[in-house]
Amino acid sequence: HPGAPVSSPLPTRKLGFWMCTALVVGNMIGSGTYLMPASLAPYGGVSLLGWLITATGSVLLALVFARLSQWMARSGGPHAFTRAAFGDFAGFIVAWSYWVACWTGNAAIAVGFVGSLAKFFPGIAQSAKLGAGLSVASVWVCTLINVRGLRTAGWVQLATTVLKYIPLVVIGLMGFMHLRPAAFTPFNPSGQPLLSATSTAMTLTLWAFLGLECATVPAGNVEDPTRTVPRATVMGTVVTAVAMVIACSTVMAIVPRAQLADSTAPFADAATLLWGRTAGFVMGGAAVIACFGALNGWTLVQGQVAQAAAEDGLFPPVLAKLNGNDAPAFALVSTSVLVSTLVLSNYTGSLVKVFTFVILLSTAANLVPYLFCAMAALQLLVRRALPEGAEVPGPGFVAVALLAFVYALWAFGGSGRESVYWGSILMLGGLPLHVYMNWRQRAAEG
Repeated sequence: HPGAPVSSPLPTRKLGFWMCTALVVGNMIGSGTYLMPASLAPYGGVSLLGWLITATGSVLLALVFARLSQWMARSGGPHAFTRAAFGDFAGFIVAWSYWVACWTGNAAIAVGFVGSLAKFFPGIAQSAKLGAGLSVASVWVCTLINVRGLRTAGWVQLATTVLKYIPLVVIGLMGFMHLRPAAFTPFNPSGQPLLSATSTAMTLTLWAFLGLECATVPAGNVEDPTRTVPRATVMGTVVTAVAMVIACSTVMAIVPRAQLADSTAPFADAATLLWGRTAGFVMGGAAVIACFGALNGWTLVQGQVAQAAAEDGLFPPVLAKLNGNDAPAFALVSTSVLVSTLVLSNYTGSLVKVFTFVILLSTAANLVPYLFCAMAALQLLVRRALPEGAEVPGPGFVAVALLAFVYALWAFGGSGRESVYWGSILMLGGLPLHVYMNWRQRAAEG
């Protein structure tokens, strides 16, 4: 059976509800969140519409992932759900796309982490070698944390999530009384048609919502996963959406649009205007923590995705090997080598534009699992392939899954023709590995 569970050694100490929620919240709140107001500055009031659509679509997707994780608490998350519904080939495509999206996204987060440090140490921005070295160092610090085991990475994730979530809430609530409604007028200052401007704003805000599915990935290493993972997925998505929408909108209303458009630290600028220079530095520190926490969380996910895909026979078995801490050390280290290579390419000068495009490519690659999983939920219902005793949802959930699919499809198209083009090449580029794994399986069977 394509979706049959694969037995593997599990760590004796697993992730609980708060660590799973921290994984969702921490992976969503990263460099993109703290830079988002500057990216949305040209769109004025349309940005609010973009936030609303993205937040709604993300909650719909979270509900889909929550239901799927109730039905099958299996490590791998998106690819495990897709494999159970559509078979090995679709499962491989999702595993490959999601794994590549993880490590390409990590390269962007690592560079964003060093960019945040530049607020405190301006010399970093003036030295390409220093910036490259610090970026790569951040990748390997997070790799070593995860090599020490899932619980160690979970505690780091919980601590950094608390430290970066609180500043968002503070500036969102305390800055609300300083709102300038004029900041959102005219409603559409971009010069683009309303639909086009809304799609662009939605695509930009989507980068800040990637990661809502992360609690499903290490499900096999979670305490009471059929209850913990769904609750952490929905709660993590909702509390993050509320905090991000309010905080980013508040910053846009506080900082003048002309200043905001050129800002490299929008939240720090808003805090400085409200409470002085010291507050600006505190908010800048929160941005540094946000990047590091997101990098740690996504490093955890990149290892778990590769391990689970290898256990299911979709990736080479060496990626499933665990060290003495029950961590997929080879998967973590080998993937971080790829992250480091991509990070270093950013500092050659000639590939800067290519690297910037990697962010959109990572977003497009992340949407592939979302599209498949929305339909996987319905496919399992149609095939009546739910586990014995599982609750059969009513028409309301069918509507949720369909709307989640429509949202993900719209966002995929909104990521741009070039991203879709290269994203398709990215998916097809994994086919030789799929053929090799099939050949290996046939050879083992004689």
